[in-house]
Amino acid sequence: MRHSADREASAPSPHQLGDAKTIKTLLPYVLKYPLRVALAMSCLILAKVSNIGIPIILKHLIDDLSFAPNDPKRYLIFPLSLIFAYGLLRLASSVFTELREFLFAKVTQNAIRQIAIEVFQHLHAMSLRFHLGRQTGGVSRDIDRGSRGIQSLISYSLYSIVPTCIEFLIVLIYLGWNYDWVFAGITFVAIAFYILFTVKITEWRTKYRRKMNEMDTSANQKAIDSLLNFETVKYFGNEAFETRRYDTFLVSYQAAAIKSQKSLAVLNIGQQCIIVTGLIAILWRAVVGVEDGRLTLGDLVLINTLMIQLYIPLNFLGVIYREIKQALIDMGNMFGILSKNKEVEDIQDAKALQLHNPALGPNVVFNDVYFSYESNRAILKGVSFEIKAGTTTAVVGHSGSGKSTLSRLLFRFYDIQSGKITIDGQDISQYQQSSLRKLIGIVPQDTVLFNDTIGYNITYGKPGASQEEVEMAARTAHIHDFIISLPDGYKTAVGERGLKLSGGEKQRVAIARTLLKNPALVIFDEATSALDSKTENAIQSEIDKLTVNRTSLVIAHRLSTVIHAEQILVMDDGKIVERGTHEELIQLQGKYAEIWHLQQKEAKDEEVN
Repeated sequence: MRHSADREASAPSPHQLGDAKTIKTLLPYVLKYPLRVALAMSCLILAKVSNIGIPIILKHLIDDLSFAPNDPKRYLIFPLSLIFAYGLLRLASSVFTELREFLFAKVTQNAIRQIAIEVFQHLHAMSLRFHLGRQTGGVSRDIDRGSRGIQSLISYSLYSIVPTCIEFLIVLIYLGWNYDWVFAGITFVAIAFYILFTVKITEWRTKYRRKMNEMDTSANQKAIDSLLNFETVKYFGNEAFETRRYDTFLVSYQAAAIKSQKSLAVLNIGQQCIIVTGLIAILWRAVVGVEDGRLTLGDLVLINTLMIQLYIPLNFLGVIYREIKQALIDMGNMFGILSKNKEVEDIQDAKALQLHNPALGPNVVFNDVYFSYESNRAILKGVSFEIKAGTTTAVVGHSGSGKSTLSRLLFRFYDIQSGKITIDGQDISQYQQSSLRKLIGIVPQDTVLFNDTIGYNITYGKPGASQEEVEMAARTAHIHDFIISLPDGYKTAVGERGLKLSGGEKQRVAIARTLLKNPALVIFDEATSALDSKTENAIQSEIDKLTVNRTSLVIAHRLSTVIHAEQILVMDDGKIVERGTHEELIQLQGKYAEIWHLQQKEAKDEEVN
C-alpha cells in the first residue's frame, strides 16, 4: 500500500526534551479532565468489542444459512435476528468511535491552548538578550509544529495505536480460546515481526527526515530574514543572490526527500511481504481445519475477516510510528522553549512597586552600577547618579558610551552585575517587573509598530482608551492632522513594522502612545532624532510641558534639546565624566562644551547652505 508523502517535521534542537520527559510534561494537561478521559477510553474499548463482534455474528449467520437443499429450516426466518445484531454492532462501533472523539475533543484542544499560552507567555518573559539572538522563523515554526504535534500524538495514539493494541489482544484471546493456540501463535509472530521490521526501518529512515527538516527550517529562516529586510535586498540589487542562497537549502531538502521516498518504498514492500505471509499461514491452517471437519465455513470467514480487520490499521503503522516520533520531537522542541532560563526573573513572592507620590513621579537612583552584555566587554563602569522626583535628567555623549543601556536597565531588561538601581528607595530587582514597567513610559530611538492600524498602535499605550483620549494624545504629538487627512483616518494600516509611515510619522505615533500611557517616569531615548527641525521644535515644546513636575530621563544626541534639564550627565566609555546644568557645563569647558560648540557650528553651516 502506498502512503502519502511525509509531512514536514522539525529537527531536535539543543533544548529539545526527551520522549519520556515530553510525555510526562504533556500528561497533566491531558488529565485535567479525568472523567472525560475515562469515558473516552470506555467508548474506545466498547467500539473495539463491537468491531470484533461483527465478524463473529457474520460467522454464525453463514453457518445458520448452510442448510441442505430439502432442510425445512431454509424456509424459516431464524437468521433475521443475526442480521439485526450484525447491523446493531456496526452502528455501535461507529457510535462509540464518534463518542470517543466527541468526549476527547475538549481535552485535546484545551491542552493545545494551555500549552500554547504558556509558551507565548514564557517567550515574552524571556530577556532582551534572548530576543536579540533568536531566529523568528525558527521559533514560530517550533511553536506551530509543537501545537500540531499535540494534536497528532493524541490522535495517532488514542485513535490508532491504542485501539489496534486492544483489538490485537482481544483477537489473540478469542483465537486461542475458541480454536487453538496455533492460530494465536501465527498471528502473534506475524504482527510482532511486522512491528519490529517497521520500527527498525522507520528508525533507519529518520536520518533522512531530520536532514529534510534541518534544510526546511534553515530555508524558512533565511526566507523570513530576507523578506523582513527586503529594502536592503533591493538597495543592493541582491534579489538573485537571495534566491540562490534560498535554493541551496531547497536542493539539500530535495535530495533528502528523494532518499526518504525511496526508503518508504522499501518499508511498504517489506510490510506487505510480512502481512501476506501471515495471512497465507493462518488461512492454510483454517482450510485444513475445514477439510478435517473441525471448522466450519463460517469459521474460515471469521478468521480471514479478523486478520484483514487487524492488518488494515497495521498497514499504516510505519506512518503512525513516524508521526508519533515526529510529534514527540516537535513537542520536545516546544517544551524545550519552556525549559530555557528566563535570565531575568521576579524573586519569589515579589511585591508590586509603590510610589511615594505618583503625581510627582519617583526618585530614581543608580548606585555604583556595573554592567556588561558580554563578560569580556564592560558597558557601565561604576555609574552613580540620582534623578530627583519631578525633575528631568538628561544623558548625553557619543554613540556607544552607554546612554541607551541606562533605559534598558531601568526597565530591567537585564540584571546588573553589581551595584543597585532604586525607585523611591526600592531596589527594582526585588519587585515585580510588571509593576516596574507599568510606571515607566518610553519613546525609543527606533520605533517599531505593530502591523495594524494607527489607532491600534496609539491605543497600545493604554488598551481600552476612548477615542477622545487617543485623539488628544495624537494632537499633543502633532500627528492628529496628518491622521485625519488619510482616507481611513485612525483605521489606516501601518504595514509590517510600520513601514508604510515615514520615520518621523512613526516617531510621532510612538510619542502619542507614551503620552496616552501617562507614566510616572518618562524616558525619551533620542525621541526627536527622526524629525525635521520644524517638527522637532514643535514636539520638543510639548515634551518640555510633559516633563514639568514629572520624573524624566532624556537620552539625547543633540544638546539643544536638553538645555532646560535640571541635571545633565555626560557619559564617555561607560562612565559619567561630567554632570551639572547646561550653564555649569559650558563654564566647565570640558567635553560637554566641546560637543556644544561643535553642534552649534554645524547648525550654522546648515543654515548657510
